[in-house]
Amino acid sequence: MARRLTQKQETFCLKYFELGNASEAARIAKYSSKTAAVIGRENLLKPQIQRRIDALRQKAEDATIGTVKERKKILTEIYRGRMTDFLGDDQRIKQGESMDSAAIQELITEYITIGRGENAKLALVTKIKLLNPVQAIAEHNKMDKIYEVGGDGKGGDVITIITKEVFIDAREKLSGQIARLATRVRETGSTSESE
Repeated sequence: MARRLTQKQETFCLKYFELGNASEAARIAKYSSKTAAVIGRENLLKPQIQRRIDALRQKAEDATIGTVKERKKILTEIYRGRMTDFLGDDQRIKQGESMDSAAIQELITEYITIGRGENAKLALVTKIKLLNPVQAIAEHNKMDKIYEVGGDGKGGDVITIITKEVFIDAREKLSGQIARLATRVRETGSTSESE
């Protein structure tokens, strides 16, 4: 059974996780300044303290890594994105919140010259390029294990559609037939009834 950490040990773990310095963590946790370096090293060797520091690292890592749900939401936003989502009634690109979309691969605003000579004018042009929705659907399907891609990676890839298997337990209804078949196999070495 794992021992609970004392308040000093818990503070040590939190400060060591934050600072990465065992001596400083021990001092902040109110261990003696004279023995802080030794106590810090000793604490790092204790299994319950190692587990707590590992748990803190895992928790921090989990908070920074996107969840499956978050990734699926982004992929869904990409393949549902349509150019019309970003155009106003006047067929100009909308500005503002609608431009904060995972579907947008590239958004470029630049001035271009229209016309020549004295008639030349500068026009502000915004170009928008969306991510490939088919690729987003493919990634989403892979995450859901609908299919797998295998092969040599040189264009000879094979897509395997994964079907859901259904198992039916028919042992009760077939138990007599299975027993007869097992006996026949033992006696003759064959499953065929004609022999």
